[in-house]
Amino acid sequence: MTTMTVKGSRRRGPGAFRRGLQRNLTAYGFLCAALICFAFFSWYPMVREVLLSFQQTNFVDEPTWVGLENFRTVTEDSAFADAWLNTLAFTGLALVFGYVIPFVAAIVLNELRHARAYLRFIVYLPVMLPPAVGVLLFKWFYDPGAGLFNQILELARLPALSWLDSTDTALISLVIVSTWMNLGTGTLIYLAALQSIPSELYEAAELDGAGLFKRVWHVTIPQTRLILLVMLLLQIVATMQVFIEPYLLTGGGPENATLTVAYLMYQYAFNFGDFGAGGALGLMLMVVLMVFSAFYLRLSRDNQS
Repeated sequence: MTTMTVKGSRRRGPGAFRRGLQRNLTAYGFLCAALICFAFFSWYPMVREVLLSFQQTNFVDEPTWVGLENFRTVTEDSAFADAWLNTLAFTGLALVFGYVIPFVAAIVLNELRHARAYLRFIVYLPVMLPPAVGVLLFKWFYDPGAGLFNQILELARLPALSWLDSTDTALISLVIVSTWMNLGTGTLIYLAALQSIPSELYEAAELDGAGLFKRVWHVTIPQTRLILLVMLLLQIVATMQVFIEPYLLTGGGPENATLTVAYLMYQYAFNFGDFGAGGALGLMLMVVLMVFSAFYLRLSRDNQS
């Protein structure tokens, strides 16, 4: 009996080995395809940008190695400080609105008992629009004449605003656009995290007499701490690279009030034809984000331990 069992297992061995090999080859095939895509569309451009920041080229003639000259050109530009200050201000305002509002919206949707699926669709609808369409829609909303927002202010007997033409309101106007366009993604991610919280925790809190705000503070936030930390990092990294809103709405104006680092990088490369300076500015932004991400992840790891 033992001999027959061993022989049977040996006869089944090659077939099982081939099936396992085939299954692993399929998995490795998908993995290699993903790695090739990442290498071609993500890693290669980053490496190319690092090299470009130390070169002077027009992509026609042979590039010339200029060392740190591109970095001196960028840092001596009067718009350099404005771009960084605007980017930091945009990131801070986006955290106040774009980070908090989706979480509040997810809590509200999670508390509802009726029409939840319909409201989820409404909240996610802006994400399904192409970004350019959403931004141009708000350009009409902000129109100083017949724009929707000024029409609402007029009905409320309030003075009209020059949303995109005033240095006081231009940046916050871009933050509103960005928050609206990305509201659905953050809300659904938070909603998924909320629905994974055991209902027994909420029931125990209710038995203790906890209201909505106490349940959120003592149950919801602690249970979703990890996703909140991850979303905070993603929010900062994404908003530090803001480009499409100033590009389509304000062109960096008025008076450089909405000029961001990413848009200044675009101006160097495609308006001024100085690809080396654009690459140098992009490398600075990448290094800042890498340092911040490493520090943030280290701090989060220490807090969790």
